[in-house]
Amino acid sequence: MSRRLMQGNEACAQGALRAGVNFFAGYPITPSTEIAEIMARKLPQKGGKFIQMEDEIASMAAVIGASLTGAKTLTATSGPGFSLKQENIGFALMTEIPCVIVNVQRLGPSTGAPTLPAQGDVLQTRWGTHGEHTIIVLSPASVEEAYYLIVTAFNFSEKLRTPVILLLDETIGHLRESVDLEKYREIRIVNRQLPRVSPEKYLPYAAEENEAPPMIPFGEGYRYHVTGLVHDETGFPCTGNNTAIEKLLRRLNGKIKAHLEEILLFRELLTEDAEYLIIAYGAVARSAAEAVKLARNEGVKAGLLQMQTLWPFDADFIYKKTSQKKTVFVPEMNLGQYAGEVRKAIGNTVPVIPIPQVDGMLIHPRKILAYLRGEEKYAQVF
Repeated sequence: MSRRLMQGNEACAQGALRAGVNFFAGYPITPSTEIAEIMARKLPQKGGKFIQMEDEIASMAAVIGASLTGAKTLTATSGPGFSLKQENIGFALMTEIPCVIVNVQRLGPSTGAPTLPAQGDVLQTRWGTHGEHTIIVLSPASVEEAYYLIVTAFNFSEKLRTPVILLLDETIGHLRESVDLEKYREIRIVNRQLPRVSPEKYLPYAAEENEAPPMIPFGEGYRYHVTGLVHDETGFPCTGNNTAIEKLLRRLNGKIKAHLEEILLFRELLTEDAEYLIIAYGAVARSAAEAVKLARNEGVKAGLLQMQTLWPFDADFIYKKTSQKKTVFVPEMNLGQYAGEVRKAIGNTVPVIPIPQVDGMLIHPRKILAYLRGEEKYAQVF
């Protein structure tokens, strides 16, 4: 049967296998551990490699190293583990090494509450590693979305030679839903571009403006240098060459921005005639969808814009989607991380009302409904 009852974390693992992942390195951590458990069982059956590393720093380093040899690589973590990965995520960005990182969010900071849902890592995914960089972050709101968005994450990673983050929350990671895998039997799979020149002529970081360079696996007879320092087309450091430095950093950021239309993924519910727009992501988008239906039953013209791509953030897109609305609401399981970005994009044209929650519970649809009614003081009972 093509239809299966799957958990969100299981969908991540199965989707990664469908995308062609053949290497996983990670460390068990709630609430992402099921991904590692499935990979430990499935990868050896398919000729792939699973390694449980000593910590999260080593896990991120291992997937980078394996990707350099031509493997499609995955790691999965949560909370404190994601914090530990940040330096090596920056290394992967600078050296243009494709890999996918799943972060199943839990309540923090620090050890926090490992089994409770939260969305407190939204800004960390964008700014967790230092320096002028752009990153791709996708966020599923269902088990099915977890399946096809991780395939999409690998496609973006391979095409653009960049780490991509799949950002779940504990609710989606541990939710079980029916998924029809037959729908994705012909799903497109992208692999990294290989060079078309001989080893003697190969420049590992030579690329057209705003594009990713071809990438040859180590061990194929092409010798090249990889460094986290700023580097020129040869891969060797160019810390004294200001022109080469700017060219590199503009291309690293430009290759993401140039493909923004392809990268920007979203879903809409009753937005065309909506007077009140909800912008939500992850599990909270499910509560928001129910709130829209309840509001419509009461004659309130509400709509939902569910963001599947959180980063890069397209301010022009958000502005256009909200410009004709009376009010924009942003419910999220944090204190307004994404709401702040929405407010910056909209300016003073439309009121932006955050609906924050940090008690370790999923936001109730009727709490959002209370805001849509203009009854915020009653929202606290949910």
